[in-house]
Amino acid sequence: MTRPIQATIDLAAIRQNYLLAKRLAPNSFAFAVIKADAYGHGYLRVARALAPVADGYGLINIENALAMREAGITQPILLLEGCFDREEVDVAVANGLWVPLHSAFQLDWLRALPAGGRPLDVFIKINTGMNRLGFRPEQAADVLAQLRQLPQVRVRGLMTHFATADDDEGIEPQLLRFDAVNARLDLPCCVANSAATLRYDVARREYVRPGIMLYGASPFADQSAEQLGLAPTMKLEAEIIGVQELQPGDRVGYGARFTASQPMRIGVVACGYADGYPRIARAGTPCVVDGVRTRLVGRVSMDMLTIDLDPVPQAGVGSKVTLWGGDGLSIDEVAAGADTIGYELMCALAARVPVVVVGE
Repeated sequence: MTRPIQATIDLAAIRQNYLLAKRLAPNSFAFAVIKADAYGHGYLRVARALAPVADGYGLINIENALAMREAGITQPILLLEGCFDREEVDVAVANGLWVPLHSAFQLDWLRALPAGGRPLDVFIKINTGMNRLGFRPEQAADVLAQLRQLPQVRVRGLMTHFATADDDEGIEPQLLRFDAVNARLDLPCCVANSAATLRYDVARREYVRPGIMLYGASPFADQSAEQLGLAPTMKLEAEIIGVQELQPGDRVGYGARFTASQPMRIGVVACGYADGYPRIARAGTPCVVDGVRTRLVGRVSMDMLTIDLDPVPQAGVGSKVTLWGGDGLSIDEVAAGADTIGYELMCALAARVPVVVVGE
């Protein structure tokens, strides 16, 4: 018998969330972001599921892009961090991959491409305040002028990335810098991540890059995925494998972090941080047993966690426990109990957790 834990990936829900992005930005080309193994959902299965509706894809590793080409996926694929060496530029050209250009040293790689062959599709990435990748705004015009001297390059547009699209500061400071640059260049624009796609119509330009919204999690602290119309796509479930009867003063788990104040029952669940459930989740983090909400008690250990069974007295060994993504329990709620975000929980789902795929 296998260990009683399972993740369910709903591909139909991912398609539904992508189509929501398309409805919000009907005139935009939408890159479905499937980096980090599609946020833990499996990049190739997600790419195949979206193939009938997706305009294009965005990811990081060129190896993943090549696997998609071998699987017959023909849409544009944007390498979100660009090429990492000169050889990858040749691979990108040969496979029709789109590439952001973010640093001066990459221009030398493009100059070395043979003229007369298939052109490399590039975006010029501008650093408008995130201070990760990108040219300074004052460099953009010169970079474009250099690219226009290279027949082996086709400029697709200008892009940037927002640092605060998901909070009260919003996108205005960075967007003003970006638009000041593009007033001189007049290129198609790619600026909107999930948060900007959902909240700011001014950011829905020629291209958008929906990421976390595809996977049914909210980028905002003040709006739930349900309020945004997003469908959950990953459900994590396990079973109770043991029950303990506690007396007042009994303590639970590593570090004895929880002490019973009255007689109570706790359930031991076959899930721990080695499965991707966060060790730092606090006592009180919600879960659902037999349709009833209850809470974690004690510290999450490598292979097990413990929950309060007093709200659900009928529960016992074999009872199903929803840890996130179903029965009205969003992954964002669980992430809040660990002072993190739903993105991290999805990406941390361990390879040892069996996965069932629905909605194909």
